[in-house]
Amino acid sequence: MKKHNFSAGPAILPAPVLKEAGKAAANYQGMGLSLLELSHRGPEFTAIIEEANALMREIIGLPENYHVLWLSGGASTQFYMAPFNLLDNGETAAYLDSGTWANKAIKEAKLFGHVEVIASSKEQNYTFIPKHYKIPKHAKYLHITSNNTIFGTQMHKFPKSPVPLVCDMSSDFLSRPFDPRPFGLLYAGAQKNLGPAGATVVIVREDMLGKVNRAMPSMLDYRTFIKENSLYNTPPVFPIYVSLLTLRWIKKNGGLKGMQRRNRAKAAILYDEVDQNPLFRGTVAKEDRSLMNACFVMQDQYVHLEKEFLKETEANGMVGLKGHRSVGGFRASIYNAMPKFSVQALVDLMQDFAKRKG
Repeated sequence: MKKHNFSAGPAILPAPVLKEAGKAAANYQGMGLSLLELSHRGPEFTAIIEEANALMREIIGLPENYHVLWLSGGASTQFYMAPFNLLDNGETAAYLDSGTWANKAIKEAKLFGHVEVIASSKEQNYTFIPKHYKIPKHAKYLHITSNNTIFGTQMHKFPKSPVPLVCDMSSDFLSRPFDPRPFGLLYAGAQKNLGPAGATVVIVREDMLGKVNRAMPSMLDYRTFIKENSLYNTPPVFPIYVSLLTLRWIKKNGGLKGMQRRNRAKAAILYDEVDQNPLFRGTVAKEDRSLMNACFVMQDQYVHLEKEFLKETEANGMVGLKGHRSVGGFRASIYNAMPKFSVQALVDLMQDFAKRKG
């Protein structure tokens, strides 16, 4: 049976990427060795990481004064690594609290300086992106989370800020075009739109670094990885290679503009059904709905049918649709690699279920 992978992450990867990655895992370029066995300091991996860096720069349109780093530890490591590098004792950073991961980033940043939470949607269970807030000009940076995987909200426009933006882009990275110049730093776990779990991308502007007075352990200093081209220690070799394959796929399929067209079309199909189907309803403000993670629940009078519907999705090869416990209901993650026919299969089932149960 065809499987439709709606998992929030680790998430779906493009079929041609999986095929090529499988070949490399068994026998990389006919060498008789797996890529998993090759030295990260050998010419084969040097070529991989250099192409990945070049493609990343090209696809995003990065200016020369930005560095692309491949690290490990996920976005959760960046919650403290970013303020450790950017925020000195006694200095202030502004944070926008728009979801669970933003809240965790706030907690870590408080270890290194003063954190000013300038707006929050926590009291409304993060059902919207905060707006109409004032950004303090004395802040070293403003930290935002572009997409909230758990709650299904997304920033469709980035704030105009008098201070550099620092952004957790983990769950919508490379899903749409954006101007990188307002960002002093952005980071993303690869396991949503880019590759498998294990790699974390950090993109940092040169002028953001070297301004704190604290002693910096080598493994927590971005400059260490800039100097060594992300090869200070053994990097996540295979996840970086799979990310390279995905970057090639993104370029072949229209770049970030192509991804945005695909994602808008898929989300429109699903949200239109959520809005017109008598059994279902959305959970967040319509203007803030995520193109990556569509969250929805049963109408109150049909809540007793949620488990039954979930069983039917599983019986029809749809996996990963159970909503996060913070929201309940269902979550359809429709990242770049999710084909439109999988979204249509879910919509068809929703319509059929409504005819039988409504």
